[in-house]
Amino acid sequence: MQAEKHSVMTGDTRKAVLEENKLEKKLCRLVGQAIGDFGMIEDGDKVMVCVSGGKDSYAMLDILLKLRERAPIHFEIVAVNLDQKQPGFSEEILPNYLTALGVPFHIENQDTYSIVKRVITEGKTTCGLCSRLRRGILYRVADELGATKIALGHHRDDILETLMLNMFFAGKLKGMPPKLRSDDGKHIVIRPLAYVPEKLLERYAVDMDFPIIPCNLCGSQPNLQRGAMKEMLRDWEKKYPGRVENLFRSMHHIVPSHLMDSEAFDFQNLEISTELSGIAARSAGDKAIDEAEIDELACGTVIQGSYNPSL
Repeated sequence: MQAEKHSVMTGDTRKAVLEENKLEKKLCRLVGQAIGDFGMIEDGDKVMVCVSGGKDSYAMLDILLKLRERAPIHFEIVAVNLDQKQPGFSEEILPNYLTALGVPFHIENQDTYSIVKRVITEGKTTCGLCSRLRRGILYRVADELGATKIALGHHRDDILETLMLNMFFAGKLKGMPPKLRSDDGKHIVIRPLAYVPEKLLERYAVDMDFPIIPCNLCGSQPNLQRGAMKEMLRDWEKKYPGRVENLFRSMHHIVPSHLMDSEAFDFQNLEISTELSGIAARSAGDKAIDEAEIDELACGTVIQGSYNPSL
């Protein structure tokens, strides 16, 4: 009986290990694909990986370290944490974790928490000011460390939530780019997790037993609209499998000629003889208003694109 029980436990353990390895490989493929698609990391780069203590940044650092081992190029990694002096934030967890990991790191101590709490009226959203303060500090630290890229841990769902927030509340078709240049032109920010669904990161954090440090500033605010967007996406994923994937794919297929931005497409000078090229030509003229095509897509046809979550 004991031998049989031991055999079952061994089988369960083996299955868990296989699933964990499968998840790790998928994360590595998705991150590697995003890095390649958008030219995020180049030979000789020094990548400043911003680690907050949350599941996303832990996973990003872990996957980047794994990819570096097999990459055909050489690049450095330095982990950076901004200690914002939030009440209850453990100052030892990250240094101990990063030291054990053997990765170079820098802890930047700046009391932005007190600034945000002093400036923002109670009950108002703190995210905007907090984000601006963090961004300025991280840019300065990147200069001091000689970093050529700044890696942030935003994932696919963050990008979609930002798209929806801009559409619903700002009246813009604007998301969160996988790679951007700072306004002063001195820094390149990358988001290696751009193709990774949050649910995979949640599973990976459990498998890896990351020492999660909760955020008591933005994460604790009730009734944030981003939370509403997250809930909407998760509800769609349950009720209509594939809808969220297609929503994300749509960000790879922009057709300005079938939107309404006169700065993105020259509607004023569009004539019968006008030759379309590039993005406009891809839209194939008035076929974009063919409802039969939309019905066909809704019945299961997959839109092809560079983003491939099945990898």
